[in-house]
Amino acid sequence: MNLPKQHDPDATPLDEAARAAWLYYVGGKTQDQIARELGMSRQRAQRLVSRAVSEGLIHFRLEHSLSSCMALEATLKRKYALKLVRVAPGLGAGADPTKSIAPIAAVEIERVLASAEPLVMAVGTGRTLRAAVEQIQTMQCERHKLVSLIGNISPDGSASFYDVIMRLADRVHAAHYPMPLPVFADSPKERDMFHALDPMRRTMELARSANVTFVGVGQMDDTAPIRLDGFITQEELEAMRNAGAAGEIVGWIYDESGRYLNFGSNLRNAGVRVLPPEENMVVAVAAGNNKVPALRAALSGNLINGLVTDEPTAQALLNP
Repeated sequence: MNLPKQHDPDATPLDEAARAAWLYYVGGKTQDQIARELGMSRQRAQRLVSRAVSEGLIHFRLEHSLSSCMALEATLKRKYALKLVRVAPGLGAGADPTKSIAPIAAVEIERVLASAEPLVMAVGTGRTLRAAVEQIQTMQCERHKLVSLIGNISPDGSASFYDVIMRLADRVHAAHYPMPLPVFADSPKERDMFHALDPMRRTMELARSANVTFVGVGQMDDTAPIRLDGFITQEELEAMRNAGAAGEIVGWIYDESGRYLNFGSNLRNAGVRVLPPEENMVVAVAAGNNKVPALRAALSGNLINGLVTDEPTAQALLNP
């Protein structure tokens, strides 16, 4: 399979201008750095950035789809039978991919919320989703309902720092249903007690009825977010990895086939498990080399049918 490289020989002049502007405005790179990244002179890089502005390609958001990104989107869509794929331009080695995919994810969330028909949107949590929500424009979405998939209380009793539903609701003025629970209960018995409460039962039923869901995807290596944020212990992480853990979605850990593990911290997760979608859409927003095993497993298990990522991650997911 011949996949497009980052420096596509068939790229149009507008493609080059759009990529240079993306690196400048989103990636925060200097013109010298852009020149090295794209293999051109500093003067040409400067002209490309200027052209992107004059052509109206970028207004803090990229308004031109790069041909290389579109090719990756089409190939990913075919390979994994996805309903939605958006691939953001890569920002180069060492850059934080969140800066690249957050604006793209924000556009897709806005697109869903622009629906004239009332709908239920479920949301996860995490650094990437929070970054996306921060870029969403103000909207009037009183007809919609937003519901959280995960508890919003950290192990020390404080509000979860990366909870996004309140921020999203503030920006789009929609009815919202947080989940005022610990992310993980102390025991399965305590979790069942929380779930028996009428308000929690209604919120969880609403989450399961969502038309569209946006989630982050967590890796299970030593940088696993649920470990770094103190939700599970190092011993629990190692036990789950020994059982084949490949990734997690809203704290629910699954193996490389996309099957949820039936022990360990999964028995204490107080949130709603994301199931393989049928008519609804479940969109993962994630990028980075350390996310590839978790994304590949989620795709293999059909846990998601939508993806927002960046070029290097897309290329990795298409490799054998």
